[in-house]
Amino acid sequence: MSRRLRIDVFFDFICPWCLIGKRQLEHAQVQFRSRYPDVQITTVWQGVQLLPQLPVQGEPFADFYRKRLGNADAVAMRQAQVRQAAAAVGLSIDFSRIVTMPNTADAHRLLERVRAQGNAVLHDTLLERLFAAYFRKGEDLGCPETLLAIARSCAIDAESVADCLTGDAAPFAGLAGGVSGVPGFQFDRRLTVVGAQPAEALLGAMRQALRESDRERQSA
Repeated sequence: MSRRLRIDVFFDFICPWCLIGKRQLEHAQVQFRSRYPDVQITTVWQGVQLLPQLPVQGEPFADFYRKRLGNADAVAMRQAQVRQAAAAVGLSIDFSRIVTMPNTADAHRLLERVRAQGNAVLHDTLLERLFAAYFRKGEDLGCPETLLAIARSCAIDAESVADCLTGDAAPFAGLAGGVSGVPGFQFDRRLTVVGAQPAEALLGAMRQALRESDRERQSA
């Protein structure tokens, strides 16, 4: 009987560290699978709406960060830090194209609907496409029409998901799971790591969770 490892990832689309953390997790999983080919990994993406108070039309991106960080120089410094971290894992983030800080409730509802439909490949494709839409193309993830166009680009039947896009900024009720921040990684619901940790740290957590699971199974 093969062993199993479940990884819950808590994230929001507007958090660049979540995208960076996604790449770090992918690198860690490649290493893990090479060492433990008999272990079946299940990764579950749990949406967390970081800014449920945003209006349905979102807020101007530049204004939002100036208010949050204090001034344009602080914003530029933070964005340079993020771009450097992204480049280290092979990502390109283009803040210059982002006009709107969106309300992400409908984007989370869309991804959750596709997951519920049971096609893991479409789910993973959509997840990657939504991140790219925001951080590379500057698309508005709060706009239902934009979200439907993204879904169609992933070969998802738009009619099967359109009703989940409420367009009214109703908060997305995800699962916090006891995680204090995003990205948050929960391994077998027993071990939690928060932040865009290096792949080595995530690999270590995966191995520790597997060891604890093995010990429990052997003592049962």
